[in-house]
Amino acid sequence: MMSKNFRTYELAMDFYKECRKIKLNGAMKNQFERASLSIVLNLSEGSGKPTRKDRARFYFIAYGSLKETCSQSGRNLIPSQNLRPTSYHLEISLFLISRFLKILLILL
Repeated sequence: MMSKNFRTYELAMDFYKECRKIKLNGAMKNQFERASLSIVLNLSEGSGKPTRKDRARFYFIAYGSLKETCSQSGRNLIPSQNLRPTSYHLEISLFLISRFLKILLILL
């Protein structure tokens, strides 16, 4: 169970829930949902790792998945009207994960 104090995880979970509501076709929907779920799962798994290096590895994977969802939305692969509810979560999650990784890298 994730800590309720892990704001980045909470936002990632909200983002995933919003992504599931977006209407897409076939493979695009599958890939978008998998990338958004990967953010949540890797943040969760990373938080349970015993060393900073292990945590960083999973947080970088989460960051990569977040960038993947940004890429899909930035290339107009997803209609913009479908993204409005998720854009807040996307921007905040991107900021928090990137800031979190910078701090973690300093500590390594």
